[in-house]
Amino acid sequence: MPTNLASRGWETSRVSDSGVFVSRSFSLYWRADAVSTLGTYVTLFALQALVLLTLDGTASDVGWLNASRWLPYLVFGLVVGALVDGRRRLPLMIGTDLVQAVLLLIVPLLWWLDALSLGALLVIVFAYGSAAVVNMAATMSFLPRLVEPAQLQPAHARVDGADAVGSMAGPALGGLLVSTIGAPLAVLVDSLTYLYSAITLRRIKVDEPPTRTGVTARGLLADIVEGVRWAYGRSGLRTLAIATHGWFVGHAIVGVVLAPYAFLTLDLTAFQFGLVGAIGGVGAVVGTTITTAVGRRLGTGRTIILCHSIITCGVVAMVLAGEPTSRAAAIALLMLGQGLYGLAMGMSNSHEMSYRQLVTPDELQARTNTTLRSINRAVIVVVAPIAGVLADAIGIRPMLVVAAVVFALVASGLASTSFRAVRAPA
Repeated sequence: MPTNLASRGWETSRVSDSGVFVSRSFSLYWRADAVSTLGTYVTLFALQALVLLTLDGTASDVGWLNASRWLPYLVFGLVVGALVDGRRRLPLMIGTDLVQAVLLLIVPLLWWLDALSLGALLVIVFAYGSAAVVNMAATMSFLPRLVEPAQLQPAHARVDGADAVGSMAGPALGGLLVSTIGAPLAVLVDSLTYLYSAITLRRIKVDEPPTRTGVTARGLLADIVEGVRWAYGRSGLRTLAIATHGWFVGHAIVGVVLAPYAFLTLDLTAFQFGLVGAIGGVGAVVGTTITTAVGRRLGTGRTIILCHSIITCGVVAMVLAGEPTSRAAAIALLMLGQGLYGLAMGMSNSHEMSYRQLVTPDELQARTNTTLRSINRAVIVVVAPIAGVLADAIGIRPMLVVAAVVFALVASGLASTSFRAVRAPA
């Protein structure tokens, strides 16, 4: 278990009687994350629209796009986690924000030069994802240095709240931008948000441990092995980790087929699909608002299982949107599905992350977070192209049915284990 942060000389957050964090450093961290997250949701929308509408792509192409984004986690994730654990995390966060800002600028530049192709886009997205791996490892491992252990779940809930707002406003803003200025220029928004994030993070004052020196290849390998053994061994995280890997199978399928389903099957416009995504954000906002209270009542395990059950219902609603019906009914069902999907994700993440970080010592934070997230993203790398090919071969809607079955199996599998009684340590 992590020791008291104040005893290490690091800045900590206080929570007022109203539950609001009053630490200046945490506020800066939260603002930087909130703004860059909004831009990221705009870009995720814009990149899929770019493939489908600008480059005349298919579901398979969206699958390759998603795989390229997450492939760096599979290639570099374990090494990055071990390296980040031995370095100061704040400078890494700032530097990778700037790298991501520059990479995203290349997309509209190539489009302006009439040189943008699917191949070039995949290369840029891979490079962007590589910077994101380092940024994620540093960012996720930095938060336990800003807040006390008892405040970690509420801190994650507040960060998730900003993410939820971003997931609500981002697709709507993305749909508006794609409809007015086009998908390539919409990517510029995210570039500017990463720049803002870097500037904001530079204002944080925190006394981090010094960078570890004298790291050898053999020592790095030992660090990687130690991180894997902790994540799947004596930490007690194995059951949740394996269930989450299965959850990402369903999530990868939905991530590939949802945009083609909206654009090609239901014939929605970019603006209409943006509004559908915004409803998912509304659900996420509600989820992050109630998640702490739900967790206190049900416990960590039952809350996460409930979320997986809700997400199953959400995908079923998306499937029903493809029934022969009016356009309004189809949009309403797709919105309902997205709303439930967002609600479940808004509720679950803070409990999963805080539980993982509370049982993990500081010196293993980056390795544990990156190991588990790398395997999760590796699932997307493998499943996304397959889901795209199968969607083109057997239909998009049947693949949504497969995703619903996967989510249902994950929920029932967790419910059948002792994890259902787990409560996060205080």
